[in-house]
Amino acid sequence: MKNNLSTILFVLISAFTISCGGKSTQQKEAATSIEQVMLSDSTNFFYINANNSISTNPALPIGVFDSGTGGLTVLDELVSFDGYSNDRHTVGKDGKPDFEKEKFIYLADQANMPYGNYYAANKSDLLVEHILKDAQFLLSNKYYADENAKNYNNDKESVKAIVVACNTATAYGKDSIVSFLKKAGIDIPVIGVIDAGAKGALDLFSKNESGTIGVFATVGTIASKGYENTLNRLKDKMDYTGNIQIYNQGGHGVAEVVDEEPEYINRTATTPYDSYLGPSLNHEKYKISLSLLDIYQFDFSNNKMLYEKNANGEYTTLQINSADNYIRYHLVELLERLRKENAQALKAIILGCTHYPYLLSEINNKLNELYNYKKDEHHYYRNVMSKNITLINPAENVAIELHTYLNDNNLFNSKGSIKESEFYISVPNKDNKNAITDAHGRFSYDYKYGRIAGEIQEYVKVVPFSISNVQHEVLKRLENMIPNTFALIVEFSKKNPKTANISSENKINFSN
Repeated sequence: MKNNLSTILFVLISAFTISCGGKSTQQKEAATSIEQVMLSDSTNFFYINANNSISTNPALPIGVFDSGTGGLTVLDELVSFDGYSNDRHTVGKDGKPDFEKEKFIYLADQANMPYGNYYAANKSDLLVEHILKDAQFLLSNKYYADENAKNYNNDKESVKAIVVACNTATAYGKDSIVSFLKKAGIDIPVIGVIDAGAKGALDLFSKNESGTIGVFATVGTIASKGYENTLNRLKDKMDYTGNIQIYNQGGHGVAEVVDEEPEYINRTATTPYDSYLGPSLNHEKYKISLSLLDIYQFDFSNNKMLYEKNANGEYTTLQINSADNYIRYHLVELLERLRKENAQALKAIILGCTHYPYLLSEINNKLNELYNYKKDEHHYYRNVMSKNITLINPAENVAIELHTYLNDNNLFNSKGSIKESEFYISVPNKDNKNAITDAHGRFSYDYKYGRIAGEIQEYVKVVPFSISNVQHEVLKRLENMIPNTFALIVEFSKKNPKTANISSENKINFSN
């Protein structure tokens, strides 16, 4: 961004106020800077001409965004959801997906993920800026045909609703999106996942029942206290009188592993590597305890744990290198805190990150293992665990909220098709000379979290999904875990001949 524009923006900041209750001054200023550009700088890429491009038209698509591919689990719930009659929109299944005539536009801000780490890097203001740019993409008509395109296309549709399919983005940026829409005079809803997840967990309890709710989410979401505050607010509002305790577990590295971030998982590594950032023996906060190795029960086969030993056979280095082992580490750490504090029995775990539903089997397997774990002939964790712990995926409640809004406002599309849905992903903008990428072609960690909010520039290009910008392990996971949504991705990919097309697993050229 040019210096004179920076000066103008900072002058505007002092005169332009926003309503972001509970946000830091830095977050407010970051939101104000990008908002001002989006609202009034018609020469800037991020400008939105709200009068010309946005309306409450039933034919418009529904926008969904996340920091990566994890939000596709929320979209998959929308794609598959059948809770109402399609003809009358009354409660009751009719064997047809409720949103089968709606077009969705999905954005994975993969280049800037993981969102959960911005708080730890003291860059929550930069995160808010990214989130507002995500909303800008959904509201605008701009995208790039591929990462090498010099000029953007302007034939994308705007959206009639925004679903924030990311817990961290909901916690830190949903209010900023709502504030921007109000200033722009855009009357569309913004639906987040946190209220939905909190309500789903509380619904498991009777009004006077005691127990523990675990919140398993990104470090950033936990730090925001979004779930904790929402659970306590709803608990009081709904007159729960039992002793419902809340325990948080920041899933450091879990979302990153799902999206194959090389600082957290390296499938080609056979020994520990220097750029690793996950839990370790010497990590400042997420430390692997040698005394708990018998409880972690890590899988050491096929380099799923990377390690070094000294001459006495003692571990001197331990690095986690599989999704299952990340889950093992974090669930043991959560249960250890419950045990040491003699907590109420754990009854539910909110999956407070949209990436985590991809790991349901790993989570359930480890919970079952811990429930049955014995030490000195007694069950070590049973006094702080219910036998059947419910895993709460907030996506179903999101679907209900979206359906209610469309029905109440007569915004259901009567002539569209879900098969017209579109899928986009952000990639580093190689034409931005400020961008610093690593050997994998991704933003280096230091660059990603070293950027400064308020320096409004195109860090990324948003392009269609293709096998050149989505990891092949991720594609295989999508095909196996969310086949209905994967089929829509394949359908969209066929319409973009300039990109490396995605097809069914046996046709994907994974060598690309």
